[in-house]
Amino acid sequence: MTTETETSAPPLSFPRQHARTQRFTLGAPRAFTVAPDGERVVFLRSSSGTDRANALWVLDVTSGQERAAADPAALLGGATENLSAAERARRERSREGGAGIVGYATDAAAELAAFALSGRLFTAELRAGTTRELAVPGPVIDPRPSPDGRHIAYVARGALRVVGAEGGDDRALATPESETVTYGLAEFIAAEEMSRYRGYWWSPDSDRLLVARADDADVRRWWIADPAHPDREPARNAYPAAGTPNADVRLFSYALDGTRAEITWNRAAYPYLARVHWSADGAPLILVQARDQLSALYLAVDPDTGATRMVHADEDDQWLELLPGVPCWSPSGQLVRIADEGGARVLAVGERPLTGPQLHVRAVLDVGASDVLISASAGADAEAPETGEIHVYRVNELGVQRLTGEPGVHSAIRSGDVTVLVSATLDSPGARVRVEREGKHVAEISSHAQAPVLTPRVTLAEAAGIPCAVLLPSSYAEGDGPLPVLMDPYGGPHGQRVMAAHNPYLTSQWFADQGFAVIVADGRGTPGVSPGREKSIRGDFTVTLDDQVTALHALADRFPLDLSKVAMRGWSYGGYLSALAVLRRPDVFHAGVAGAPVTDWRLYDTHYTERYLGDPAATPETYAKSSLVTDDGLSEPADQHRPMLIVHGLADDNVVVAHALRLSSALLADGRPHEVLPLSGVTHMTPQEQVAENLLLLQVDFLKRSLGLG
Repeated sequence: MTTETETSAPPLSFPRQHARTQRFTLGAPRAFTVAPDGERVVFLRSSSGTDRANALWVLDVTSGQERAAADPAALLGGATENLSAAERARRERSREGGAGIVGYATDAAAELAAFALSGRLFTAELRAGTTRELAVPGPVIDPRPSPDGRHIAYVARGALRVVGAEGGDDRALATPESETVTYGLAEFIAAEEMSRYRGYWWSPDSDRLLVARADDADVRRWWIADPAHPDREPARNAYPAAGTPNADVRLFSYALDGTRAEITWNRAAYPYLARVHWSADGAPLILVQARDQLSALYLAVDPDTGATRMVHADEDDQWLELLPGVPCWSPSGQLVRIADEGGARVLAVGERPLTGPQLHVRAVLDVGASDVLISASAGADAEAPETGEIHVYRVNELGVQRLTGEPGVHSAIRSGDVTVLVSATLDSPGARVRVEREGKHVAEISSHAQAPVLTPRVTLAEAAGIPCAVLLPSSYAEGDGPLPVLMDPYGGPHGQRVMAAHNPYLTSQWFADQGFAVIVADGRGTPGVSPGREKSIRGDFTVTLDDQVTALHALADRFPLDLSKVAMRGWSYGGYLSALAVLRRPDVFHAGVAGAPVTDWRLYDTHYTERYLGDPAATPETYAKSSLVTDDGLSEPADQHRPMLIVHGLADDNVVVAHALRLSSALLADGRPHEVLPLSGVTHMTPQEQVAENLLLLQVDFLKRSLGLG
């Protein structure tokens, strides 16, 4: 669906369209909430495929009609949004590139919504369709109504505050004792690596909250400067690099009158507060993790006294993965978790696994009275491979039922008898959002995202057991001869790229149309098949490069690949992999584009890096082997060096630009020519339209020059 203006405008080039639509995400509905009575589905969506400002919408399930519940343009009166530094940091951690209403929360009945807009607090009556601003101290972060809808909690300047839903009796519930303390916010590690983006949780009875207190006084300070503006002071960031102190995180139970009890557990042995769950089905439940991530405890909390009791303990000799939707309670009071048992990732309710090695469980989507809704891919013992597919399943003690049939990537949001199914396939751009009641289709939620100007020509394949996608130029015909090869991976943990969906391959297809055979390969370490395959990278990231080489050679027998002209491009872990390819395997790779690469793993954060490489003080050899800037990293003779383009945002506070600078210095010291492209004002994301567009064009220019292509 496009607006009249978009329809009448001249066609855009793919790089410009890709940048202007923020990778075709603008205008697509997201962040769904289903009302327990099944009458409403709440969601966010912008007005067009080029509009960054999301509005809050409500679908009436019975009539199928959509209506806007809150319009940011109207609420701000046309004023420009003003975001605090804390809010910008939150959005960077969650990779949020949109504007307007980027997040919201509702009461238990999904009748009242609260959201922050330009640091101000707003509420929306979802039945009546009215909105109001509450006059409270700001800038406001992460407002959340109590389940009964009578109060709104929010964070302002590191304090957790509560205000009445009508705007009265605003007060600070938890006030920071120093400038290094915050209440109610997720610390850097939780948000960046644990996917825990919040720091407080309402009780089901709306009479108290669990509140995380984070003190980063002991975390080392780094400085992020903007060399393009030498008159500006550098930003001072608390960054917990591998082997250095983390923030001190505690948890408190607060009554609405301000009295509190500290939740007690062995924080010295289990410092990571990974998950918090509080529902009417049981006591508050927390998951705490050891720093080495080899053990974790599931603890039930007494919110009155702060005492905890152990419900379950997990151990693993590699690491324990944190997964969405768990832990939680079933309505019957049993612990629901996802566990790595018997070589498979299974769903367990109580102490009983309900799935086996035929499925690789990805997330718990909903827990009902008689079943559990999960997303999963085909496991190691599946009867037939389903490369890149993720499906929705209904699981109970009687068995497993797949609810999505069409090959693709599916997820779901459910409450009661209403389910919202979000489905992406290879054949159609974007995702289709269907609403079902008791398994029957009742409505669809429309998307305003633009249709891409190109269509991927994708072949999904297994190459030596490695899931791959191969893309040829749109105009390629059999007999046209071999093509130069561009490997286009992420290739690392949590970064599945081979998906049975249309949009993930748009950029790869554009590169293919520049005259390349593009290969996307998900080697060891990437999710999707088995825990053992993911965890085989423990202690050695370089095996991920071995799998790229294996996939390339296995595919050469089936596709028109010119192995004398092979390059790799990537961002973040993919950038690391591209630089590693050029430095370690110049016999295979002839050029590389390394975008925002991690080059020295001692400079990356604790939770991620220590999970795979251990403590740098205890295992320095693992860091040296996987580094790009040590003698191990520059292992091949300088005269075998291949062209490399290093791209990095100078404002990146996740993979800081020191990574690129240290690599460039090491290459220069060793006499290895290379190119560096600094991006002023750019973070680890690249949402700026001109930056995103020209990055694609500059990469193609570099690759063609480096491979000697016309």
